[in-house]
Amino acid sequence: MRHVLALLLALQCLTAALAQERRSGFDDMARETQAMQREDAANPAMLWVDEGAAIWSRPAGAQGLSCANCHGAAEASMAGIAARYPAWDEGRFTAIDLAGRIAQCREQRQHAPALARESEGLLALAAFIGLQSRAMPLAPSADGRLQATRAWGEALYRQRRGQLDLSCAQCHDDNAGRRLAGSTIPQAHPTAYPLYRLEWQGLGSLQRRLRGCMSGVRAEPFAYGAAEMIAIEAWLAQRAAGMAVETPGVRP
Repeated sequence: MRHVLALLLALQCLTAALAQERRSGFDDMARETQAMQREDAANPAMLWVDEGAAIWSRPAGAQGLSCANCHGAAEASMAGIAARYPAWDEGRFTAIDLAGRIAQCREQRQHAPALARESEGLLALAAFIGLQSRAMPLAPSADGRLQATRAWGEALYRQRRGQLDLSCAQCHDDNAGRRLAGSTIPQAHPTAYPLYRLEWQGLGSLQRRLRGCMSGVRAEPFAYGAAEMIAIEAWLAQRAAGMAVETPGVRP
């Protein structure tokens, strides 16, 4: 029994140590950029959050319904929601990310025009909903049906691709903390999306960042909303479980 207890204690210590070793991209930013994220009044992403709040309360579609008509105040009904995605879609029997759920809800419940991936409206709603989970721990769904999706996402994360023959893991696991072209390589935790990226001069989703990485290694990026994208998102969320949601973040 003593051996079992000692093993459990060792595993707990190892888990705690690994959790402490994980770093948000926020930790590697310049102080000036960190200050932009810390202060809502200075965070450019809050412009999209404000638009998302307006859309939340704005009637749309043939039914003339707003998000608030169904869900009420977002501060209560959406608290913790973003921290649990990707989740399982009962209707389509597949994994779905938060942006996909928002678009689906508008189409099915409000009968409103579809919000395209990476459109200003969809990003605004995702940022507004994500804000309601800020500072909460990422808590991926425990639904066992997501296990295969996460396993596929991990395989894609570790798969070499493109003309440079590099995988996500080679940069963000093996070389995290080192510098590439003058910038620190982050651990690639999805804690702050959608976020305002200074390079973009605008708000963007995690899938936009993934596509940028794929283009960077000279690979053909997966399409927005593709099953491969959602699988990678599911794996990254699991990999970052317990880390605090930062949405809407700022990055260089």
